[in-house]
Amino acid sequence: MRRCSYPSDMTDAEWALLEPLLPPPACETGRGRPEKWHRRDIVDGIRYVVDNGIKWRAMPADYPPWRTIYGFARRWAATGVISLIRDHLRRAVRLSSGKPPQAVAVVVDSQSVKASETVGKDSRGYDGAKKINGRKRHLVVDTRGLVLLVMVTPADIQDRDAAKEILFRLHLMHPEIATVWADSAYAGQLVTWAKDRVNITLKTVRRPPNTTGFIVLPRRWVVERSLSWIMRARRHCRDHERLPQVSELLITWASITLMTRRLTRKPARRSPRATPAAMATAA
Repeated sequence: MRRCSYPSDMTDAEWALLEPLLPPPACETGRGRPEKWHRRDIVDGIRYVVDNGIKWRAMPADYPPWRTIYGFARRWAATGVISLIRDHLRRAVRLSSGKPPQAVAVVVDSQSVKASETVGKDSRGYDGAKKINGRKRHLVVDTRGLVLLVMVTPADIQDRDAAKEILFRLHLMHPEIATVWADSAYAGQLVTWAKDRVNITLKTVRRPPNTTGFIVLPRRWVVERSLSWIMRARRHCRDHERLPQVSELLITWASITLMTRRLTRKPARRSPRATPAAMATAA
């Protein structure tokens, strides 16, 4: 195993969280040869791409080959391993903050981002409202800002049209969800459709009238903060992926990194508060 050399590399505590959640190697199940590269190096390579925004082919030489890292990332995503890791870590973060493990209310929003020349015409579009030619990220988060679902579409897809697919997936994956908060773009017949088809109450949070500039809106600020967390990873400042599924995968990895760091960070040490008795003793 390589030596940890980059800020994106996992700590021992983070690896202790992730290692039990990964599937067993094929050699342990009698269906393959022993793996040449350590699993920790594979995960560190994925995190390096997400955090630094490099090309896959520009992987540093001390990591495993980029094709190996990319192959593991795609296979784990296709078999649902990444979704299971995300959901497990989200439950752990909620429990550590005194919340129930399962959320019953979530927030949904979208973000249009520019796409590179590597993104084909079949998976990109022009968002006239934002004047962006690229893709749109649809994000569902709980009230703590933790990701439940990611869907990437061309930017010209309206939020109401994408919301039906999002709410349907949400109902299948998390049937306990009862309430979804959204902005006014999700209003209209979608509210009735959500209640009748998937038994979800869709509540829209509208901007107060006669207001200008940026204001913090109830509930909606949670998902806006989550989008800003994802944008800290330089891979997500622009969409470079040929496949929308890979974009969804790397956004999920950004949320996984956020949760592992939150679960393993050491509490800040507080200096003892000065009391009159302590001050008299010091004097």
